[in-house]
Amino acid sequence: MGEWLDKRFNVTASGSSIRTEIIAGITTFMTMAYIIFVNPAILSEAGMDFGAVMTATCLASAIGTLLMAFLANYPFALAPGMGLNAFFAFSVVLGMEVGWEVALACVFIDGIIFIILTAGKVRQAIVNAVPYTLKVAVGAGIGMFIALIGLIQAGIIVDNPATLVSLGNVKSAGPILAMVGLLFMAVLHAYKVKGSLLWGILLITIVSIPLGITTPPEGIVSAPPSLSPVFFKLDLKSALTFAMFPVIITFVFVDMFDTIGTLIGVSTRAGMLNEKGELPKVGRALFADAVATTLGACLGTSTTTTYVESAAGVEEGGRTGLTALVVAILFLCALFISPIAKIVPSVATAPALVMVGVFMMQSLKNLNFDDITEIVPACITIFAMPFTYSIAEGISWGIISYALIKLLAGRGREVSKTMYVLAVLFLLKEFML
Repeated sequence: MGEWLDKRFNVTASGSSIRTEIIAGITTFMTMAYIIFVNPAILSEAGMDFGAVMTATCLASAIGTLLMAFLANYPFALAPGMGLNAFFAFSVVLGMEVGWEVALACVFIDGIIFIILTAGKVRQAIVNAVPYTLKVAVGAGIGMFIALIGLIQAGIIVDNPATLVSLGNVKSAGPILAMVGLLFMAVLHAYKVKGSLLWGILLITIVSIPLGITTPPEGIVSAPPSLSPVFFKLDLKSALTFAMFPVIITFVFVDMFDTIGTLIGVSTRAGMLNEKGELPKVGRALFADAVATTLGACLGTSTTTTYVESAAGVEEGGRTGLTALVVAILFLCALFISPIAKIVPSVATAPALVMVGVFMMQSLKNLNFDDITEIVPACITIFAMPFTYSIAEGISWGIISYALIKLLAGRGREVSKTMYVLAVLFLLKEFML
């Protein structure tokens, strides 16, 4: 089995090992396992059955991640996207007062559009057209974004009506545990201990039990809830109307550039780009993402997309689809062992996300700080992601600023035609749609 896995996923050739890939897969899963319970909690607000959505979440995540593993051989995991599920529930269903069946149909159409764009190599062209400076900036911006998510999950950063954000109660058990976990992971990493993030997550989870932050599992195995309440409940007729066109476009825009940003940022950090600064087999990765969105809608969940938490596994050394395969298997197992998956508290995974943010910020050393036409768009990209809480917005304003600054500085020839087209489309999107 080990020899087959090595050959099938080119593990040794990629400078990794089966053990490393397994640890990376477990780490990625543990940093994103929250989606198993958070996604159905959000979609249930739209009237969808909690248990059915939980089953759909696990299945969509497993199928999408399997596609990524076997089609692209990349260590990227997929699951229903945060932000997109909130838009689905609160903006579309509750805000526009349309049925969740209509919203699911919009997600399905979004996936079909992505499949067509991928087949036509439009998405690949966009990925490859982004200049190296912005690719580095996207990676660093995602790092800041992930770190912010981790700090919020830990309760270290909280909202404040006067200053937007402020320091939480760091004297309480949750933030203290998260900070201890962060120190533990950092020290283990300094000693080059394999699986430092995973060991930190396990330690804090165990310590959390006697402190009452989490509770021991009530069991080990449980039957998954029925999928029937949401399975193939698509109202395509109502979705294919002029009123729903802006909704579909929003799904397409956010999903496309969240995915592109994640692929660019994580692959840059992992050293997967070729000498031209392009990601090999990007078409296959995008196809896996597009098919996962389409199938996820049929199963009964909001947009399935490539997860930025994949960076956690990459930092543990994951370099091939074997990492993704492990994640997919764990999502399938979660259908039956959800009591165990549920006990991992956010204060245990939060420090891992902060550490990933630290690692991804290291790519900044590759930026040319002496060229103002390069560094300003890069910084706009980096700042926009955490401050707008959107990877897509970071990419949008980064591309707009890059094209405009180069053009107005008399260096417009350094920008590709594709970048100018994207800049115009983003400007129209920001100010006219």
